[in-house]
Amino acid sequence: MKNQNIKFFVLLFLVFACKNYFEYHQGAIIRGDKSRNELALVFTGDEFADGGDHIRAVLSSFNLKAAFFLTGNFYRNPNFKKIISALREDGHYLGAHSDKHLLYCSWNNRDSLLVSKEKFLADLDSNYAAMKNFGIQKSEARFFLPPYEWYNATIARWCQETGIKLVNFTPGTKSHTDWTHPEIGKGYVSAEDIYKSILEFENKEQYGLNGFILLLHIGSDPRRADKFHTKLANLIDYLIAKGYAFKRIDKLLSNK
Repeated sequence: MKNQNIKFFVLLFLVFACKNYFEYHQGAIIRGDKSRNELALVFTGDEFADGGDHIRAVLSSFNLKAAFFLTGNFYRNPNFKKIISALREDGHYLGAHSDKHLLYCSWNNRDSLLVSKEKFLADLDSNYAAMKNFGIQKSEARFFLPPYEWYNATIARWCQETGIKLVNFTPGTKSHTDWTHPEIGKGYVSAEDIYKSILEFENKEQYGLNGFILLLHIGSDPRRADKFHTKLANLIDYLIAKGYAFKRIDKLLSNK
């Protein structure tokens, strides 16, 4: 009987381990299965959408599906209605990114919340309400990417309690800095440096970009003339040649 119990718990552990192969940070999923050469492209948006048409055309040319996490500000902007509808029609994942692009916690002290639970939930509800105008129901957009890609464990717990799954980009590359512009000074990162950082990480990291959530922006400040989305086709072409498959984030993070 004792041996049978041991075997049962070993089997239970193995089953759990197989279903728990995602990488987490502060309660958010930040990477999928590193044993599979698959990755997800995700784009966030709030004020700008100047790369939207180009990004859509590139994804279409490769027959790829990506994810677009957009704020309520973005969904309500009449200038962005056409690109949102087109992305929806193309079958891309459209998700929430906070209604007003709130900063949830201090940059200097991550544990210091800047929003109450009530404010967080009200803002999130408003984001989903804006999405309904495009026929997007909360039930089909359960993955949520936080504004500024900045959150803490409390935010992750609130997400879980309301039935959504918090996700964030996989660290290691400079892809998320494509919003920067020269006027911010030393924080500015050129498109070429961003591109190189992705290739260098893929070459040196043990698992390459397996399970990666690669985050970019659908638009950037007009003061940035060096738009990274102009390099998107070359990047995708390179990674496909390296044997990677691109998945929608809900497919990448499926437990099946």
